[in-house]
Amino acid sequence: MMAVAMISTCPGIYCGKTINGSLEGECGVCPRGERTNLQKICEKCTESPELYDWLYLGFMAMLPLVLHWFFIEWYSGKKSSSALFQHITALLECSAAAIVTLLVNDPVGRLSIRSCRVQMLSDWYTMLYNPSPDYVTTLHCTQEAVFPLYTIVLIYYAFCLVLMMLLRPLLVKKIACGLGKSDRFKSIYAALYFFPILTVLQAVGGGLLYYAFPYIILVLSLITLAVYMSASEIQSFKNLIAKKKRLVVLFSHWLLHAYGIISISRLDKLEQDLPLLALVPGPALFYLLTAKFTEPNRILSEGGNGH
Repeated sequence: MMAVAMISTCPGIYCGKTINGSLEGECGVCPRGERTNLQKICEKCTESPELYDWLYLGFMAMLPLVLHWFFIEWYSGKKSSSALFQHITALLECSAAAIVTLLVNDPVGRLSIRSCRVQMLSDWYTMLYNPSPDYVTTLHCTQEAVFPLYTIVLIYYAFCLVLMMLLRPLLVKKIACGLGKSDRFKSIYAALYFFPILTVLQAVGGGLLYYAFPYIILVLSLITLAVYMSASEIQSFKNLIAKKKRLVVLFSHWLLHAYGIISISRLDKLEQDLPLLALVPGPALFYLLTAKFTEPNRILSEGGNGH
Protein backbone atom coordinates (compact mmCIF):
# COMPACT_ATOMS: atom_id res chain seq x y z
CA MET A 1 0.00 0.00 0.00
CA MET A 2 2.85 2.35 0.75
CA ALA A 3 4.29 1.88 -2.74
CA VAL A 4 0.90 2.49 -4.32
CA ALA A 5 0.42 5.60 -2.19
CA MET A 6 3.80 6.95 -3.21
CA ILE A 7 3.12 6.27 -6.87
CA SER A 8 -0.23 8.03 -6.73
CA THR A 9 1.46 11.19 -5.50
CA CYS A 10 3.84 11.33 -8.44
CA PRO A 11 2.80 13.49 -11.42
CA GLY A 12 3.23 10.87 -14.11
CA ILE A 13 6.98 10.30 -13.74
CA TYR A 14 7.21 7.20 -11.56
CA CYS A 15 7.54 3.60 -12.62
CA GLY A 16 6.20 0.55 -10.90
CA LYS A 17 6.97 -3.11 -11.38
CA THR A 18 4.32 -5.67 -12.15
CA ILE A 19 4.74 -8.96 -10.31
CA ASN A 20 2.09 -11.64 -10.90
CA GLY A 21 -0.26 -8.99 -12.25
CA SER A 22 0.02 -6.69 -9.24
CA LEU A 23 1.98 -3.49 -8.74
CA GLU A 24 4.75 -3.99 -6.22
CA GLY A 25 8.09 -2.57 -5.19
CA GLU A 26 9.25 0.97 -4.66
CA CYS A 27 8.58 3.66 -7.21
CA GLY A 28 11.37 5.29 -9.16
CA VAL A 29 12.17 7.23 -12.27
CA CYS A 30 11.39 5.82 -15.69
CA PRO A 31 14.32 5.29 -18.09
CA ARG A 32 14.85 7.97 -20.73
CA GLY A 33 12.42 7.54 -23.58
CA GLU A 34 9.70 6.14 -21.35
CA ARG A 35 6.94 7.62 -19.26
CA THR A 36 4.18 6.29 -17.04
CA ASN A 37 0.71 5.34 -18.17
CA LEU A 38 -2.51 5.72 -16.18
CA GLN A 39 -1.56 2.70 -14.07
CA LYS A 40 1.79 4.38 -13.18
CA ILE A 41 3.76 1.76 -15.10
CA CYS A 42 6.57 2.79 -17.43
CA GLU A 43 5.90 2.42 -21.12
CA LYS A 44 8.26 3.11 -24.01
CA CYS A 45 7.25 6.10 -26.10
CA THR A 46 6.77 4.87 -29.67
CA GLU A 47 4.58 7.60 -31.17
CA SER A 48 5.75 10.16 -33.70
CA PRO A 49 5.63 13.85 -32.73
CA GLU A 50 2.47 15.72 -33.58
CA LEU A 51 2.44 18.61 -36.06
CA TYR A 52 2.51 21.09 -33.18
CA ASP A 53 5.61 19.39 -31.73
CA TRP A 54 7.41 19.68 -35.08
CA LEU A 55 6.40 23.34 -35.32
CA TYR A 56 7.82 23.94 -31.85
CA LEU A 57 11.09 22.27 -32.80
CA GLY A 58 11.15 24.31 -35.99
CA PHE A 59 10.71 27.50 -33.98
CA MET A 60 13.55 26.63 -31.62
CA ALA A 61 15.71 25.70 -34.62
CA MET A 62 14.96 29.03 -36.31
CA LEU A 63 16.04 31.14 -33.35
CA PRO A 64 19.83 30.73 -33.78
CA LEU A 65 19.53 31.04 -37.58
CA VAL A 66 17.57 34.31 -37.37
CA LEU A 67 20.02 35.67 -34.80
CA HIS A 68 22.95 34.65 -37.01
CA TRP A 69 21.44 36.50 -39.96
CA PHE A 70 20.63 39.56 -37.86
CA PHE A 71 24.16 39.97 -36.50
CA ILE A 72 25.78 39.17 -39.85
CA GLU A 73 23.70 41.92 -41.45
CA TRP A 74 24.28 44.26 -38.52
CA TYR A 75 28.07 44.01 -38.56
CA SER A 76 28.53 43.64 -42.31
CA GLY A 77 26.48 46.70 -43.20
CA LYS A 78 27.18 48.14 -46.63
CA LYS A 79 30.93 47.76 -46.42
CA SER A 80 31.24 44.15 -47.42
CA SER A 81 29.87 41.85 -50.11
CA SER A 82 30.56 38.82 -47.90
CA ALA A 83 27.26 39.04 -46.03
CA LEU A 84 25.47 36.80 -48.54
CA PHE A 85 28.09 34.06 -48.18
CA GLN A 86 27.91 34.29 -44.41
CA HIS A 87 24.10 34.04 -44.55
CA ILE A 88 24.37 30.90 -46.68
CA THR A 89 27.02 29.45 -44.36
CA ALA A 90 24.83 30.07 -41.30
CA LEU A 91 21.95 28.32 -43.08
CA LEU A 92 24.16 25.34 -43.92
CA GLU A 93 25.48 25.19 -40.35
CA CYS A 94 22.00 25.11 -38.81
CA SER A 95 20.70 22.66 -41.43
CA ALA A 96 23.61 20.29 -40.88
CA ALA A 97 23.20 20.58 -37.09
CA ALA A 98 19.48 19.72 -37.41
CA ILE A 99 20.23 16.65 -39.56
CA VAL A 100 22.96 15.41 -37.22
CA THR A 101 20.70 15.99 -34.20
CA LEU A 102 17.96 13.85 -35.73
CA LEU A 103 20.46 11.12 -36.63
CA VAL A 104 21.92 10.83 -33.12
CA ASN A 105 18.52 10.74 -31.39
CA ASP A 106 16.49 7.60 -30.92
CA PRO A 107 16.03 5.84 -33.32
CA VAL A 108 19.71 6.36 -34.08
CA GLY A 109 20.65 6.74 -37.73
CA ARG A 110 17.19 7.73 -38.94
CA LEU A 111 15.76 11.14 -39.80
CA SER A 112 12.84 10.58 -37.47
CA ILE A 113 12.23 10.62 -33.75
CA ARG A 114 9.85 8.95 -31.35
CA SER A 115 8.17 11.10 -28.78
CA CYS A 116 6.30 11.10 -25.49
CA ARG A 117 3.21 13.22 -25.95
CA VAL A 118 2.99 16.44 -23.97
CA GLN A 119 -0.08 16.36 -21.75
CA MET A 120 0.33 19.38 -19.49
CA LEU A 121 2.77 22.14 -18.58
CA SER A 122 4.03 20.23 -15.53
CA ASP A 123 5.46 17.55 -17.86
CA TRP A 124 8.25 20.01 -18.67
CA TYR A 125 9.17 20.63 -15.03
CA THR A 126 9.21 17.24 -13.35
CA MET A 127 12.04 18.42 -11.09
CA LEU A 128 9.48 20.59 -9.27
CA TYR A 129 7.33 17.59 -8.36
CA ASN A 130 9.67 15.44 -6.26
CA PRO A 131 7.30 14.00 -3.62
CA SER A 132 7.91 13.40 0.09
CA PRO A 133 5.53 10.57 1.03
CA ASP A 134 6.55 10.56 4.70
CA TYR A 135 7.26 14.31 4.78
CA VAL A 136 10.88 13.51 5.63
CA THR A 137 12.52 11.75 2.70
CA THR A 138 12.33 13.41 -0.72
CA LEU A 139 12.15 11.09 -3.71
CA HIS A 140 14.07 12.59 -6.62
CA CYS A 141 12.29 11.52 -9.76
CA THR A 142 13.41 14.09 -12.34
CA GLN A 143 12.76 12.71 -15.81
CA GLU A 144 12.23 13.97 -19.35
CA ALA A 145 8.51 13.30 -19.53
CA VAL A 146 8.34 15.21 -22.84
CA PHE A 147 11.08 13.13 -24.47
CA PRO A 148 12.83 14.28 -26.61
CA LEU A 149 11.48 17.83 -26.91
CA TYR A 150 13.53 19.13 -23.99
CA THR A 151 16.98 17.70 -24.68
CA ILE A 152 16.90 17.59 -28.47
CA VAL A 153 16.92 21.39 -28.61
CA LEU A 154 19.97 21.56 -26.34
CA ILE A 155 21.75 18.96 -28.49
CA TYR A 156 20.92 20.96 -31.60
CA TYR A 157 22.36 24.15 -30.10
CA ALA A 158 25.56 22.30 -29.19
CA PHE A 159 26.01 21.06 -32.78
CA CYS A 160 25.24 24.55 -34.13
CA LEU A 161 27.96 26.02 -31.94
CA VAL A 162 30.52 23.36 -32.89
CA LEU A 163 29.87 23.68 -36.63
CA MET A 164 30.01 27.46 -36.43
CA MET A 165 33.39 27.37 -34.71
CA LEU A 166 34.71 24.92 -37.30
CA LEU A 167 33.44 26.63 -40.45
CA ARG A 168 32.69 30.29 -39.96
CA PRO A 169 36.10 31.65 -38.87
CA LEU A 170 37.77 30.19 -41.95
CA LEU A 171 35.11 31.60 -44.26
CA VAL A 172 35.14 35.05 -42.67
CA LYS A 173 38.91 35.22 -42.79
CA LYS A 174 38.90 34.41 -46.50
CA ILE A 175 36.06 36.54 -47.86
CA ALA A 176 35.38 39.34 -45.36
CA CYS A 177 38.08 41.55 -46.81
CA GLY A 178 35.91 44.66 -46.77
CA LEU A 179 35.79 44.71 -42.99
CA GLY A 180 38.46 45.61 -40.51
CA LYS A 181 40.16 42.88 -38.52
CA SER A 182 38.22 43.83 -35.42
CA ASP A 183 34.84 43.80 -37.22
CA ARG A 184 34.94 40.68 -39.35
CA PHE A 185 34.53 38.29 -36.39
CA LYS A 186 31.91 40.27 -34.46
CA SER A 187 29.01 38.18 -35.75
CA ILE A 188 30.80 35.10 -34.38
CA TYR A 189 31.43 36.79 -31.05
CA ALA A 190 27.72 37.66 -30.90
CA ALA A 191 26.86 33.97 -31.35
CA LEU A 192 29.08 33.09 -28.40
CA TYR A 193 26.77 35.30 -26.34
CA PHE A 194 23.36 34.33 -27.68
CA PHE A 195 23.89 30.55 -27.68
CA PRO A 196 24.26 30.43 -23.86
CA ILE A 197 21.21 32.69 -23.59
CA LEU A 198 19.18 30.38 -25.85
CA THR A 199 20.35 27.37 -23.83
CA VAL A 200 19.22 28.91 -20.54
CA LEU A 201 15.96 29.99 -22.18
CA GLN A 202 15.23 26.42 -23.26
CA ALA A 203 16.34 24.92 -19.94
CA VAL A 204 14.23 27.27 -17.84
CA GLY A 205 11.36 28.31 -20.08
CA GLY A 206 11.02 25.41 -22.51
CA GLY A 207 7.54 24.51 -21.30
CA LEU A 208 6.32 28.10 -21.45
CA LEU A 209 7.77 28.55 -24.93
CA TYR A 210 6.06 25.35 -26.06
CA TYR A 211 2.65 26.87 -25.41
CA ALA A 212 3.47 30.51 -26.25
CA PHE A 213 5.69 30.31 -29.35
CA PRO A 214 2.89 30.79 -31.95
CA TYR A 215 1.91 34.10 -30.36
CA ILE A 216 5.56 35.12 -29.92
CA ILE A 217 6.14 34.55 -33.64
CA LEU A 218 3.12 36.62 -34.66
CA VAL A 219 3.81 39.53 -32.32
CA LEU A 220 7.55 39.77 -33.02
CA SER A 221 7.14 39.36 -36.79
CA LEU A 222 4.56 42.16 -36.85
CA ILE A 223 6.74 44.46 -34.77
CA THR A 224 9.93 43.81 -36.74
CA LEU A 225 8.13 44.26 -40.07
CA ALA A 226 6.68 47.60 -38.97
CA VAL A 227 10.06 48.76 -37.64
CA TYR A 228 11.85 47.72 -40.83
CA MET A 229 9.36 49.41 -43.15
CA SER A 230 9.45 52.55 -41.05
CA ALA A 231 13.27 52.64 -40.85
CA SER A 232 13.52 52.05 -44.60
CA GLU A 233 10.95 54.81 -45.26
CA ILE A 234 8.70 52.49 -47.24
CA GLN A 235 5.44 54.36 -47.70
CA SER A 236 4.21 53.04 -51.04
CA PHE A 237 4.29 49.95 -53.23
CA LYS A 238 6.82 51.73 -55.43
CA ASN A 239 9.21 52.13 -52.49
CA LEU A 240 8.68 48.49 -51.57
CA ILE A 241 9.68 47.03 -54.94
CA ALA A 242 12.54 49.49 -55.48
CA LYS A 243 15.05 47.05 -53.93
CA LYS A 244 15.09 43.25 -54.02
CA LYS A 245 16.27 43.15 -50.41
CA ARG A 246 13.02 44.76 -49.27
CA LEU A 247 10.98 42.09 -51.03
CA VAL A 248 13.10 39.36 -49.45
CA VAL A 249 12.47 40.85 -46.00
CA LEU A 250 8.74 41.16 -46.73
CA PHE A 251 8.35 37.56 -47.93
CA SER A 252 10.39 36.31 -44.97
CA HIS A 253 7.99 38.03 -42.59
CA TRP A 254 5.02 36.64 -44.51
CA LEU A 255 6.44 33.15 -43.98
CA LEU A 256 6.71 33.87 -40.26
CA HIS A 257 3.12 35.16 -40.20
CA ALA A 258 1.95 31.94 -41.89
CA TYR A 259 4.06 29.83 -39.50
CA GLY A 260 2.44 31.51 -36.51
CA ILE A 261 -1.08 31.12 -37.88
CA ILE A 262 -0.53 27.43 -38.66
CA SER A 263 0.93 26.88 -35.18
CA ILE A 264 -2.09 28.48 -33.51
CA SER A 265 -4.69 26.69 -35.60
CA ARG A 266 -2.71 23.41 -35.77
CA LEU A 267 -4.69 22.78 -38.98
CA ASP A 268 -7.16 20.64 -37.05
CA LYS A 269 -9.90 21.58 -39.49
CA LEU A 270 -8.41 22.36 -42.90
CA GLU A 271 -11.56 23.86 -44.38
CA GLN A 272 -11.70 26.39 -41.52
CA ASP A 273 -8.00 26.97 -40.89
CA LEU A 274 -6.52 27.33 -44.38
CA PRO A 275 -8.53 30.49 -45.22
CA LEU A 276 -6.80 32.15 -42.25
CA LEU A 277 -3.61 32.21 -44.33
CA ALA A 278 -5.25 34.90 -46.46
CA LEU A 279 -4.58 37.23 -43.52
CA VAL A 280 -0.80 36.93 -44.03
CA PRO A 281 -0.41 40.02 -46.33
CA GLY A 282 -2.83 42.03 -44.18
CA PRO A 283 -0.36 43.85 -41.87
CA ALA A 284 1.90 44.94 -44.74
CA LEU A 285 -1.05 46.15 -46.83
CA PHE A 286 -2.49 48.01 -43.83
CA TYR A 287 0.87 49.72 -43.24
CA LEU A 288 1.23 50.80 -46.87
CA LEU A 289 -2.34 52.11 -47.06
CA THR A 290 -2.10 54.11 -43.83
CA ALA A 291 1.55 55.23 -43.83
CA LYS A 292 0.83 58.47 -45.67
CA PHE A 293 -1.68 59.50 -43.01
CA THR A 294 0.83 59.04 -40.18
CA GLU A 295 3.86 60.68 -41.78
CA PRO A 296 5.35 62.95 -39.05
CA ASN A 297 6.05 65.95 -41.29
CA ARG A 298 2.49 65.97 -42.55
CA ILE A 299 1.09 65.81 -39.03
CA LEU A 300 3.34 68.69 -37.91
CA SER A 301 2.46 70.83 -40.91
CA GLU A 302 -1.26 70.28 -40.46
CA GLY A 303 -0.90 71.09 -36.78
CA GLY A 304 0.90 74.33 -37.62
CA ASN A 305 -1.87 75.32 -40.03
CA GLY A 306 -4.46 74.83 -37.33
CA HIS A 307 -6.13 71.77 -38.87
